[in-house]
Amino acid sequence: MTKSRHINQRTGVFVDVQNMYHSAKQLYNSKVNFRTILRDAIADRKLIRAIAYVIKADVKDENTFYDALMEMGFEVRSKDLQVFYGGAKKGDWDVGIAMDVMRLAPKLDTIVLISGDGDFSDLLDHAKSLGCRTEVIAFGKTTSHKLRDVTDFFLDLDKNKKYLLPKRE
Repeated sequence: MTKSRHINQRTGVFVDVQNMYHSAKQLYNSKVNFRTILRDAIADRKLIRAIAYVIKADVKDENTFYDALMEMGFEVRSKDLQVFYGGAKKGDWDVGIAMDVMRLAPKLDTIVLISGDGDFSDLLDHAKSLGCRTEVIAFGKTTSHKLRDVTDFFLDLDKNKKYLLPKRE
């Protein structure tokens, strides 16, 4: 049986930035308010680690965004976008996120995954078997049903616009 939310829970927050960025852009033509998401992910619990995983693509304001994430309290882990012969591009952190969750799980009571990627469902299932509470924060419209089914708690970002940054005119 997993624990419910409690103020003394040691919490780790793991953000799949690419997944969140593309979901917000596709659904709302907007950007994600990571500060508000982190605050709600912690929910007055004891934060042990908050890690944001990013792909460097050499785009305008990229470093400003990474600095803003660090200022919010995230550790930023980055890797370069891979460009293959023929122009195909690839960049994801799935294995890196999974490894960090597994390394940190023994030190955590709650694992908060900020991603809708169904590839993480086995990871959360395993974390639960280690005694961790699992929570997912993502846009419901783009979140895997498998991921929603396995987690102890799901926060649907589609339900509140505070999770999106206001558009600049």
